Amino acid sequence: MRLCLIAVRKRMPGWVETGLREYARRLPAQCRLELVEVPPARRRKSSQLGRLIQEEAKRIQAAIPKGAKVIALDEAGEAWTSADLAQHMRRCMQGAFDVAFVVGGADGLDRNLKQGADYRWSLSRLTLPHGLVGILVAEQIYRAWTMLTHHPYHRS
Repeated sequence: MRLCLIAVRKRMPGWVETGLREYARRLPAQCRLELVEVPPARRRKSSQLGRLIQEEAKRIQAAIPKGAKVIALDEAGEAWTSADLAQHMRRCMQGAFDVAFVVGGADGLDRNLKQGADYRWSLSRLTLPHGLVGILVAEQIYRAWTMLTHHPYHRS
């Protein structure tokens, strides 16, 4: 199973890259996590917000692997527990689906992209910085994998 974290973002600080790399390194080859960076739309004073979000959505769509289950990160999505994520991953593994976790840009995800996603997942009702979202998603993916393989990392 291939896991893609598709994020609209610019270059992140070193601590973000280190955190993402660490959790990706811990995952086995059959459950690898890769980061796909999508450049944000160029913003100008005269830019229309809706157009910018649509432009980013096109870039995101192009990065989603064919046949992948799409999980849109959305503050209005469902609040999952780590066990919920593990069950979603179990179903994807059993169905041999790749999974694309999608993180929008500074102005959020396109409405159509969210509606077309297989799932909408809320990490928190708080607005979180993009770098932290990536690390949280990577850590939760690793935690879910450890739960599925009975590794002692997760304690319930």
